[in-house]
Amino acid sequence: MANGLKIVFAGTPEFAASSLAALLDSEHELLAVYTQPDRPAGRGRKLTASPVKALALEHGLPVMQPLSLRDEEAQQQLAQWNADVLVVVAYGLILPKAVLDAPRLGCINVHASLLPRWRGAAPIQRAILAGDSETGVTIMQMDVGLDTGDMLHIVRCPIEASDTAEILHDRLAALGATALRDTLAVIAQGKTQPERQDDELTCYAKKLQKAEAQIDWQQSAVQLSRTIRAFNPWPVAFTPHEGKNLRIWLAEVIDDKNTTENTLPGTVLAESREGIDVATGDGVLRITQLQLPGGKALSAEQFLNAHSVLGRQWG
Repeated sequence: MANGLKIVFAGTPEFAASSLAALLDSEHELLAVYTQPDRPAGRGRKLTASPVKALALEHGLPVMQPLSLRDEEAQQQLAQWNADVLVVVAYGLILPKAVLDAPRLGCINVHASLLPRWRGAAPIQRAILAGDSETGVTIMQMDVGLDTGDMLHIVRCPIEASDTAEILHDRLAALGATALRDTLAVIAQGKTQPERQDDELTCYAKKLQKAEAQIDWQQSAVQLSRTIRAFNPWPVAFTPHEGKNLRIWLAEVIDDKNTTENTLPGTVLAESREGIDVATGDGVLRITQLQLPGGKALSAEQFLNAHSVLGRQWG
């Protein structure tokens, strides 16, 4: 391990597991893994390990799950690993200065945006919602601010018109894992060239709320398409339908100009095997996958085999 670093890894969801997998297949030595405490999940609300914990245990790594890193005992325990670097990927806990200062070379973070754009909890979804044409991954030297540290490495990728948050998440997770390994190689050689962020260019990617996913048919077809893609797979865009919420998983813009001036937004204009066409505040949106409460997600064709919504006004 001539160029290997001693690493403690901190992360929780699938996005982080991709980076952990890359480190497991590297020249670096993984000392321990920190992840969020097990949480209730699924219909039975059974306590479930995070994807990062599951991967760490599979490879026999020590797993630490403190409720907080603010207390002195947890900080001392982390310092005792004598790590060169703490790698943080979607961990979910605030790191106080004592933790940031503990590793010999500090803490680095894999963040799913082109910083300084989209600091915060939901950068992938906010980029889609805003209509950004590209995004990427930034490897950052962490400081006490929220995603404000110096940038060490940036990788860019386009946002395609059909990208859902899930598709983009998986693409960025793979990019982030590769970028992390590349950055650690540079850190090991002592050749990093940190670049300060321009705070004037920042946007805040606030955490997603379920209420945001309700479709406002007064918006344009283009914006509604972004909303549906950004909230797939969670919390999933919806519109009230017969006293319940009809979830909309996939849709596409078939007309981005206001050709429906005499039709109220939310009115179903047509239905066919291709989809359900709905008037919006500007243009026509075609729903191609949707889900009734208690049912499974269906293609528009499958849905229309048992239901007709022609002429209905939603919203």
